[in-house]
Amino acid sequence: MASGPSQKPGEGSRAGARLPETPALAPSILTADLGRLAEEIAAAEAGGARLFHLDVMDGHFVPNLTLGPMVVEAVNRATGLPLDVHLMIEEPDRYIETFARAGADMISVHQEAVPHLHRTVRLIRDSGAAAGVALNPGTPIGALEEILPDLDYVLLMSVNPGFGGQRFIPSVLNKVSALRALIAERGSYARIEVDGGVGPDNIVALLENGAQILVAGSAVFDGRDPQARARALVGLLEGSGRAGRASS
Repeated sequence: MASGPSQKPGEGSRAGARLPETPALAPSILTADLGRLAEEIAAAEAGGARLFHLDVMDGHFVPNLTLGPMVVEAVNRATGLPLDVHLMIEEPDRYIETFARAGADMISVHQEAVPHLHRTVRLIRDSGAAAGVALNPGTPIGALEEILPDLDYVLLMSVNPGFGGQRFIPSVLNKVSALRALIAERGSYARIEVDGGVGPDNIVALLENGAQILVAGSAVFDGRDPQARARALVGLLEGSGRAGRASS
């Protein structure tokens, strides 16, 4: 069943968090044609995207450099959909407010990069954004057990972060299921987001295992019609949701 923006976020979250209805497709700007960014965004939005995912990399925490606040501002001008900013950087506390001012509605940081996670989550909330924490494929979900009730969402990486176009790591399916169980056990309302190698071959399985926000880069922005490719992925999500409701 789809969940709307009014669904209660993690305990203590500030009011007004712009979280998408789920299940939601989140096209990743990392693989879009930046020279035609507004067109690419409009096409994916017309195809049914419910938010856009923006990967910020610093060349230290991950071996790549990508976009900064000015690109977030440009995307914010191009769409009214929520912007999901994924900070794959060291010392993210220094930049949270800057990205929030640039237009980030959701901000996630990596558990592996932050020594004082509760403090950082509070900074995200105080900036006016929904708070998320990301886990690399090799990091167990138990690392979030204490903070889970304070989160709006958890981002599970299904590739090792740093580059687009990587192959999906199949064991993440079990990790999604385990996280769904832990969320229920801890009484959390956190949503589950998955990023990395998501496409038509695995998006339904991810949804069935508990993922609610699906980040897709190359599967949408491959240079051949992002509107049609987004629409096809959304169709798979919606078709799986209808089938699940019919069998329940």
